[in-house]
Amino acid sequence: MTSTSSITSSSTVFSACRERDSAGRDTSGCVTAFRTRSSRIRFRCSLKRLPRTRSKTNDIAVKISKEDINVMIHTTSIMHTKEQMKEMIRTYKDEGIENLLALRGDSPQGVNVDYSKQEMVHASDLITFIKSEFGNKFSIGGAAFPEGHLESTDREKEMEYFRLKQDAGMEFAITQLFFDNSYYYDFLDRAEKKGITIPIIPGIMPITNYQQIEKFIAMCGATVPRDLIEKLEKVKDDKEESEKIGVEYAIKQCEDLVRNGARGLHFYTLNKSKATIKIYEGLIKE
Repeated sequence: MTSTSSITSSSTVFSACRERDSAGRDTSGCVTAFRTRSSRIRFRCSLKRLPRTRSKTNDIAVKISKEDINVMIHTTSIMHTKEQMKEMIRTYKDEGIENLLALRGDSPQGVNVDYSKQEMVHASDLITFIKSEFGNKFSIGGAAFPEGHLESTDREKEMEYFRLKQDAGMEFAITQLFFDNSYYYDFLDRAEKKGITIPIIPGIMPITNYQQIEKFIAMCGATVPRDLIEKLEKVKDDKEESEKIGVEYAIKQCEDLVRNGARGLHFYTLNKSKATIKIYEGLIKE
């Protein structure tokens, strides 16, 4: 079992929303639950800012930061002007937020974005803009794609863009979720050859039911190992057993990553924190 002394840091992503989780907790309540379980690990709460909940995200971010929890807000440039981004980020600065995850962002469902009319087309443009307007006021992270970005067919070119983000001021990267660690290790090797020296944090998300498999493949192109698919298929009508299998797989995945030098772990919850809390509890047992 992995000891807490082996895990240097973790972050957990939530979407700010009005709904509550299965235990009746709102977003800030879920964050507090995680912090309690990870008190011996450097913990960061990562808040995904959705267009319909922008003000809600800001309110929750401020509330959590006042509780001495390290907060990082997802900041997307798509469909925003530079002036809009400047105003938004200035608000974060004024409220004491120190960490941003700078992303291009995806097109809203049903909206065809004309990228030629966007003031900031790439995440590297957003990072450059934040640095030019706010200097070193923020620690800026970005995204990494071990299995390749869905819109890209050229892995070499994609790595060049990744290097551009580092050169622009990206201080760390968080990967898209993956289930086969070999893709992460291969990405690290390719990044090192390209002169990438920043920490690249693996993104983890447990599969807790069989129906999620097709969704994950379509959403981000993640490869799901055949043995995991077969195990989940056998119990696809048993919710508790499916979750148990997904959690156990994620724990083993995290243990392997930590043994092989991962400089932190990043968990995607989709605001369903129960499974991720179980992973935390499994990892911190001595």
